[in-house]
Amino acid sequence: MGTPHNEAEKGEIAKRVLMPGDPLRAKYIAEHFLKDAVCFNTVRNMLGYTGTYKGEKISVMGGGMGVPSVGIYTYELYHEYEVEEIIRIGSAGALQDDVDLRDVVIAVGACTDSNYAAQYNLPGTFAPIADYELLESAVNTVREKGLTVRAGNVLTSDVFYNDDPTVNDRWRKMGVLAVEMEAAALYMNAARAGKKALCMLTISDHLYKDEKLSARERQLGFDNMIQIALDM
Repeated sequence: MGTPHNEAEKGEIAKRVLMPGDPLRAKYIAEHFLKDAVCFNTVRNMLGYTGTYKGEKISVMGGGMGVPSVGIYTYELYHEYEVEEIIRIGSAGALQDDVDLRDVVIAVGACTDSNYAAQYNLPGTFAPIADYELLESAVNTVREKGLTVRAGNVLTSDVFYNDDPTVNDRWRKMGVLAVEMEAAALYMNAARAGKKALCMLTISDHLYKDEKLSARERQLGFDNMIQIALDM
């Protein structure tokens, strides 16, 4: 079968997919957390693997950076490969003073400056939100592990280096917890396909405290989030 961006055959991808942005992190998850993992995609080096975790078939695949990239990969997973749920596991920059490095932020909703929703020709503004069952399961799993979790609004931005230095201040005053670059597109694709989606983020830097995790600290923080996504 395959698509222009995914060489997997139908049936090679599990109903649940974990999706980090970095394809090398997908490789890391497959090698360190999954049993008998098999690579199903190498197109554009956007690596994808299917294996088992505690006897359950599960896949992991990179989604790239930004709305256009994750929009392509998640659309194909939902529509071409009959995936039922996608859990994004990524990093984010904190906007609020009470959100700290290493915190896990679960995106209940995803504000965005992207024009992605224009394709649906809606008579208003669409609010991209998480699937409630996945959200509840994730929060409960985080609490069982004794980790810190925040659930609320995040910002999915199309711009990493913004020419306007005031944009973060304006999202911050609306209570937005953190900024990333993919959740809104994932949530819109899930809504349109009638499927499930959740975005979980590890805070890797703070935009108002000049704090950031080292490479090793990022790895440990991501391991916690990966374990949460697997144990949900």
